[in-house]
Amino acid sequence: MRDPESILHEVFGFAGFRPGQEEIVRAVLRGEDVLAVMPTGGGKSLCYQLPALARGGLTVVVSPLIALMRDQVAALRAYGVEAGALNSANEPEENERISDALNDGSLRLLYVSPERLAGPGTQARLAKCGVGLLAIDEAHCVSEWGHDFRPEYAALGDARTAIEANQVMALTATADAATRDDVAAKLFSRPPKIFVQGFDRPNLRLAMSPKQNATKQILDLAGRHRGESGIVYCSSRKQTETIAEALRGAGVRALPYHAGLDAAERSENQDAFVREDAVVMAATVAFGMGVDKPDVRFVAHAALPKTIEAYYQEIGRAGRDGLPADTLTLYGWGDIKLRQSQIDESGASEDKKRLERQKLNALLALAEAPECRRQTLLAYFGDTLEEPCGHCDLCESETGSFDGTIEAQKILSAIYRTGQRFGAAHIADVLTGKDTDAARRWNHDAIPTFGAGSDRPKTQWMGLIRQVYAAGLAEMDIGEYGGLRLTAKGAAVLRGERIVRLREERLRAKPARQRTASAASPELSSRDGELFEALRGLRAELAREANVPAYVVFADRTLIEMAAERPSSLAAMGRIHGVGGKKLERYGAAFLEVIDAAG
Repeated sequence: MRDPESILHEVFGFAGFRPGQEEIVRAVLRGEDVLAVMPTGGGKSLCYQLPALARGGLTVVVSPLIALMRDQVAALRAYGVEAGALNSANEPEENERISDALNDGSLRLLYVSPERLAGPGTQARLAKCGVGLLAIDEAHCVSEWGHDFRPEYAALGDARTAIEANQVMALTATADAATRDDVAAKLFSRPPKIFVQGFDRPNLRLAMSPKQNATKQILDLAGRHRGESGIVYCSSRKQTETIAEALRGAGVRALPYHAGLDAAERSENQDAFVREDAVVMAATVAFGMGVDKPDVRFVAHAALPKTIEAYYQEIGRAGRDGLPADTLTLYGWGDIKLRQSQIDESGASEDKKRLERQKLNALLALAEAPECRRQTLLAYFGDTLEEPCGHCDLCESETGSFDGTIEAQKILSAIYRTGQRFGAAHIADVLTGKDTDAARRWNHDAIPTFGAGSDRPKTQWMGLIRQVYAAGLAEMDIGEYGGLRLTAKGAAVLRGERIVRLREERLRAKPARQRTASAASPELSSRDGELFEALRGLRAELAREANVPAYVVFADRTLIEMAAERPSSLAAMGRIHGVGGKKLERYGAAFLEVIDAAG
């Protein structure tokens, strides 16, 4: 058996393991079944790739989408690893190559979809080959309690038995304790060793903001990342097209992705995003699970995500290379009302609806968190961060919590005295004493709370009402009126039996972000930035010739290090992060030539 650490350096060009990887790899090499929960971008793939190379034999990897399988196989083969994928998009020559490699025992990793693995022909063939390890990616999909249940994953337990896999490994970035228990019960024949590596992604800047003008807010974010790749998640096909068009109007290469496009156009747009630099994808949530692009510099949500788990997985598509990346989530009352109605009108059981309401409330609590957003997010997953992160919108603003009991009582009183059937905008109008047709029609200009909040503008009251809602003091009636009504907890506050802490924001002006050749690496000088762009140009040319994504040649992190270190020999080039032996042999001389020409 080869030493996995030497493989890490010689094949992949990495100086050492990322946090948590080595313990998981060693457990797999000891023959243990493993359930690994690691943050997106934390290096899950290496946890089964390294054992496959260290001990030989065949590792079968279950992956949900063809595009993901194809790109991962391309990346492995660029490192000199014998890998393949069984899918309907293969050319006959590729299927023949895989068949020959299976027959002669040289294939190390074989990627299959759960549907393909369920086929009796595939199972019989793999049983004959001898499967050393069955690795199941996105394993949370097997659980109905997970945020992304997929029925086709339910057959994987039977498939494990049919292919006579000696060992099983399941990997996911998003699984709470209940989901982990469900995954363990459905995928393993013996209790697995469970690793929960923590959920923090310190390179991601977290930000959430009420919607003002969603398109403008997205354009402002994209403008801070000009020349870089990003994803904007949208709530509808129409919003997807609108934002893509607005981005193009601002000079950004933006493409749409939604179910209304024909399959060929969706595939073409996804390929362009994965394979090229500086492309922004405006997409519905159907996009992303099959994308393994490491240099996505921002992920935005133009509307509230479905759950914290979905939010975490979607923002996790940014900064997979470990370099800095931005996230921004916009939300408003319309999003909240839509999600509430989707839950109430679904055909799910009452237990499932109750769970979905709890998940929505947790997401709203994150959106309206009074202090460090990262601490709130990690606490949801049972993780802790001792000190505020200093790297989220709340830590970067002059934000403080205060005794908001009086403000909460004013809001709750206005809700109660207007009949508990009006929305946030009307409640805010009543509190500020605004003379509206609705106030006059319903005689709300005569109630004691009319004008009781005239010391604050309506926009502040809208924010405070959202906080009161997120704190569980009021709920939304999805009946005839869709208005706000008091909860038992809110009634206790109104009676003076509980105190409430709310957030008051006084945002300080921040200097505009200074742009360099790579925002992910602001330490590059202008001279090194020019070299980085030249190296990126060569990478694009080589990727086009090989018909692979640009990052398969070298990731941005590798090019940034080349530009900063300027290696002058193959030996020095081999010490750059991500330059393994095969890539050094294949690409080293060409990149040295560009570096030498830069002087």
